[in-house]
Amino acid sequence: MEPDEQAIREAHSNWISVVNAGDLARLLPLMADDAVFLTPGQEPVGRDGFSRNFSAAHGQVRVDCRSELEEAVVVGEVAYTRSRDALSVAPRAGGEATQLAGHRITVYRKQPDGRWLLARDAHTLSPVATSRP
Repeated sequence: MEPDEQAIREAHSNWISVVNAGDLARLLPLMADDAVFLTPGQEPVGRDGFSRNFSAAHGQVRVDCRSELEEAVVVGEVAYTRSRDALSVAPRAGGEATQLAGHRITVYRKQPDGRWLLARDAHTLSPVATSRP
């Protein structure tokens, strides 16, 4: 595996770990200043909108994301990953967790210092149908 591909795989893994920790301060340095996030049914948001949404959500729920990286491709100074994600969102006040699943594609850009930062992110997460006995 090439060093840049390994760096992208590590960036993906690190992103998921920091999201699960709910640590916005550690998440911000992992994304480009002009990052854009695409979520089904919502307008695209940039870094500031992501920060507001992330803080509001993590104040109300605990997030547990599992992400299976299916593809990592590096082309020069740009790379993308494609993953299959499963997300459990549990209210901090108690109650049943909501389960979401879907796919994600993330675009990274290599910085002059060699770091890879998240530049674009889009997902298809939707509620998982649960069967009741």
